[in-house]
Amino acid sequence: MQTKGKLYLIPCPLGDATETIPAYAVAVLHSLTHLVAERAKTTRHFIKKTNPPKPISEYQIEELNEHTPATELEALLRPALEGHDLGILSEAGCPGVADPGAKLVELAHRRGVEVVPLVGPSSILLALMASGMNGQSFAFHGYLSAKSPADDLKRLEQLAIKHHQTQLFIETPYRNKAIIEQAMKVLQPNTRFCIAADLTLATQFVQTKTIAEWRKMPPMGLDKRPVVFFLIG
Repeated sequence: MQTKGKLYLIPCPLGDATETIPAYAVAVLHSLTHLVAERAKTTRHFIKKTNPPKPISEYQIEELNEHTPATELEALLRPALEGHDLGILSEAGCPGVADPGAKLVELAHRRGVEVVPLVGPSSILLALMASGMNGQSFAFHGYLSAKSPADDLKRLEQLAIKHHQTQLFIETPYRNKAIIEQAMKVLQPNTRFCIAADLTLATQFVQTKTIAEWRKMPPMGLDKRPVVFFLIG
């Protein structure tokens, strides 16, 4: 019976903060030849910054993103099924968390491939750590509805109040301004709201205030910057 390879979940920097990736994770990356990435160009850029011991051209990188059909997952996992160790990388942060790589991890479990997560930066956990909100009970909701974000915000606020549970969500950078404006309009004045942007970067911004306090603040230039949002009643 052929021995199967392992599937390594390799963290990527949030932005260009390559120094936040542990040396042991970089060593695993350097040892691999077969990789699956959300975006091959980003992965090549990351590998190049880690001073790899072999040419970038020797890495065989296949893409897995939100548009990848389920019928292609088996082919992406094939190197591991044939005995080669395989690495999977997100566009930023940890693969499998708010990331299409979770589909490949699920298949690996069903096919009996060992899954090995490696330590690295997660914007969700870093922001939760810095928010001062309830870290014992929290829920991550991904993206809010593009059509009715106000309804989603009010729903999350009610969940936060009912369960005293921190509610987390993210947004595409170009919608940050609109989401913040909606939050200022529809959330209750005493609801605490955290904005965490550019985590691990020199431009990092993390602040938690009540909605009443945020309303007194000048508008923030957070367009095109990755942000995690939190609220709790």
